[in-house]
Amino acid sequence: MNESEERLQKAIANAGVASRRHAEDLIATGHVTVNGTVVTAMGVKVTAKDEVQVDGVPLSKPIARHYLFYKPRGVITAVTDDKKRKVVTDFFTDVPERLYPVGRLDYDTSGLLLMTNDGEFANQLMHPRFKIEKHYVAKVQGIPTRLGLAPLRKGLVVEGKKLAPARYNIISTDKAKRTAIVELTIHQGVNHQVKNMFKTLGFPVMKLSRPQYGPLTLDGLQPGEYRPLKPREVDALRKLARGEK
Repeated sequence: MNESEERLQKAIANAGVASRRHAEDLIATGHVTVNGTVVTAMGVKVTAKDEVQVDGVPLSKPIARHYLFYKPRGVITAVTDDKKRKVVTDFFTDVPERLYPVGRLDYDTSGLLLMTNDGEFANQLMHPRFKIEKHYVAKVQGIPTRLGLAPLRKGLVVEGKKLAPARYNIISTDKAKRTAIVELTIHQGVNHQVKNMFKTLGFPVMKLSRPQYGPLTLDGLQPGEYRPLKPREVDALRKLARGEK
């Protein structure tokens, strides 16, 4: 799929017409046309050049919104949850646009998460070939040494998958409690990556946060708070995604 393409039901949802599931129902029941032709299949992909109408009303492209969110622990990185647990969109009830997270943070992980309604922007940042650095701070069980963590710099093999090299810095150790605080910088987005990397080396993660994403930090925010990204911050992220300095 090209970066400028998206599935029809997603385009309808992103325009704020309906949820993704309701959009699928609208398509299946013949309420949607693409360039004047009724479409009832779910696999159709559209671009900004296609004219999509729902019940004869053209989709309007929403204004792109980008937010920096301080995700608290105990919150699901999703727009809904079938177990009725708190999700990240619960903190954006005063924002009219339909937002979704860029990437994810685990339920018990706090830190910087981007929220947007801009699918192209999200795809740019999440694409595997892009190398935007993500900075984590982990409290781990055990007292790691530089030698013990050295495999991180070469790239660990975790669950049969070779991970990209990571940078680390041992911030502090507590010999009495047998714990340490370690800073880790990665650019991949594999599920549970940081936890699995430390676990593989014998240092289970007790607490994890992400204080920085690329050039962005959580300065000035408390857990559960958010702010709009500044235009220069959006531009900086796009440049990083394109491999520009």
